[in-house]
Amino acid sequence: MPDLSTSYLGLQLKNPIIVGSSGLTDSVEKIKNLEDMGAAAVVLKSLFEEEIIMEMEETIHTMTNRNFVFPETMDYMETIVKEDLLLNYLELIADAKKAVGIPIIASINCVSSQKWTYFAREIEKAGADALELNLFFLPSDSQRGEKEIMEATFDIISKVKGIVRIPVALKISAFQSNLVRYVEHIDQSGVEGIVLFNRSWLPDIDINHLVMSSGFVLSSPSDLGNTLRWVSILAGRVNCDIAASTGVHDGAGLIKQLLAGAKVCQVVSTLYINETSHIFKMTEELSKWMEAHEFESINEFRDRLGQSNSGNPAAWERVQFMKHFRNFI
Repeated sequence: MPDLSTSYLGLQLKNPIIVGSSGLTDSVEKIKNLEDMGAAAVVLKSLFEEEIIMEMEETIHTMTNRNFVFPETMDYMETIVKEDLLLNYLELIADAKKAVGIPIIASINCVSSQKWTYFAREIEKAGADALELNLFFLPSDSQRGEKEIMEATFDIISKVKGIVRIPVALKISAFQSNLVRYVEHIDQSGVEGIVLFNRSWLPDIDINHLVMSSGFVLSSPSDLGNTLRWVSILAGRVNCDIAASTGVHDGAGLIKQLLAGAKVCQVVSTLYINETSHIFKMTEELSKWMEAHEFESINEFRDRLGQSNSGNPAAWERVQFMKHFRNFI
């Protein structure tokens, strides 16, 4: 049988499938099921910086409406709010580490380097094997340019890397003015991994009630191409591990991302659509494909079709349809 094992963030994995941050990873029971179904690691459902700060501000606002509050009380309340929000998360990490043998990767969804960085140390103490920082800067603010986004990103990295020893990965969006330069700078900052890409909440419009609504939450196989392009382009340019995320729905998608240069793939949507047993099917497809092509290990073919190794690097940067659609109609 082919060897499906790989490594990511210095962690040894039995195969390249990681279940991404979602409702699928928010309890020990669910994580145990994912391990039984063949998942090599899980990323826990994220803590959100905004939620933490909001609750802190609400508590502090309530306290400051009193006639007199000791400064020590304010410090105490701020700490208690943090600990209340963290407690269940830290217990989940500790309990999951006792219950399963696969790596547990914690996740924080953050937009700044405020006091939430305190949580990174507590997460490490709880036993997390790694930490994934989910960054999303929507380029809708005309006053916030690439320089400001770079500064915010590296401020976050610096604060977290300064207080933890576990490996750190950044999950980013594709919405950057110069994605290659952005990721190259991230690579130089010392993070161990980069995840391409996070999936943002998408708005929609309810035309019957004339209100804003939520768009479709799950990804589809058609989303694979954008991730595949950037995994291929970046694989030969950075030293950190690359995880492919968004659009990986089957064994073929998994194989394509590995050929493009990904170390692992994160899956979520396909498990909601096909149930968690779909992990077995994906690893089986990978194993049979490797047997058919006489590959004994993933390292024998990883990055074979990445931009720098494909023999046709320009194809990965093609953005026009003329050549492919000339005879389509």
